[in-house]
Amino acid sequence: MNLKIRDKLLNLEQPKIMAILNVTPDSFFDGGKFNTEIKVLNQVEKFINEGADIIDIGGYSSRPGAKNISIEIELKRVISNIKLIRKEFPEIFISIDTFRSEVARESYFSGADIINDISGGNLDTEMLKTVGDLGAPYILMHMRGNPQNMSLKTNYKNITQEILDYLSNGIELAKENGINDIIIDPGFGFAKNIKQNFTLLNNLKDFKVLNYPILVGISRKSMIYKTLNIEVQEALNGTTVLHTVALLKGANIIRTHDVKELMECIKLIDELDC
Repeated sequence: MNLKIRDKLLNLEQPKIMAILNVTPDSFFDGGKFNTEIKVLNQVEKFINEGADIIDIGGYSSRPGAKNISIEIELKRVISNIKLIRKEFPEIFISIDTFRSEVARESYFSGADIINDISGGNLDTEMLKTVGDLGAPYILMHMRGNPQNMSLKTNYKNITQEILDYLSNGIELAKENGINDIIIDPGFGFAKNIKQNFTLLNNLKDFKVLNYPILVGISRKSMIYKTLNIEVQEALNGTTVLHTVALLKGANIIRTHDVKELMECIKLIDELDC
């Protein structure tokens, strides 16, 4: 299973690591940490040295209840940093975490390779057409509503089947818009409560039926720290446990704050016959 990224191929037969780089002041774990060029470059270098395959840069906090910001502010946060990373680390793959087509377009032309859309095209009617025109790989995630109201939209009859249907429909729409390289993401934490998140993780293998690479984003999320009754800063061990589960259940890409520990999981699992 290969993902075509510009003129390169990313082999997904082995799990790949997407490192989270939030250049926001209010992200739930690392908000405000990477607010200068040197801090950004040092963190990206650290991620790469630890084994990251993709740097996922986001300028809009999508935590539940996060404040909405303008396109102009989002662009200001991400474009200069994408150009900086591309210049200093020309070989690393970069994804842009945005649901706005204008941000996706400008980011791609500034050096980003992959569009990571939490809304699956539902918050910007131009997104799918834009990605198709760019020829970029597209991460199609499930979410209801938006970051401001998604926590109120957790009423499902059969959450796994409903998300499968959503992603299947999204794949067809993406293909109709000329998107060929698609990654699916069940959207842990987005319009799901804690119990529903664990149900999705337990049923992760069911998403293999769609025959597209699966991305899992559970790093340090509330399903971990609230279940364990700890703070988010203490959630590394729990994150590593659930990353291991996700890998064993077939995740192709894992999006994480903690690259070193995830790489250790991948190496150890690779030695097992399971």
